[in-house]
Amino acid sequence: MMKIVVGGQVDKQKIAKKIKEIAGDQVEVEIMDDIKAANTIKQGKADYYFGACHTGGGGALGMAMAILSSTKCATISMPAKPPKEEKIVEELEAGKVAFGFTSDHLEKAVTLLLKNILN
Repeated sequence: MMKIVVGGQVDKQKIAKKIKEIAGDQVEVEIMDDIKAANTIKQGKADYYFGACHTGGGGALGMAMAILSSTKCATISMPAKPPKEEKIVEELEAGKVAFGFTSDHLEKAVTLLLKNILN
């Protein structure tokens, strides 16, 4: 079963709830602090990291970038720049596993990520 860890600074409960709402029993979801979440990915104990903050990068992905490197992380939305499916597909194809987005784009970001991860 696929495992998604939720980190970032804000809305962790909302992200986890949205993941379960969309993916149901197809995924296991666990909320963690950023360092533990990134290390869980690095150790191969989880498949994806989702995180939100107010900018989409710093607080959402700071620790993931430090632990996993920028080659595994992608900011998929920023203030006034909502997530785009083409960019998400591109990042997944490039091997990215940690995704940051702004909390105001949570619904669209999680929906597009899961649509493309699960298919």
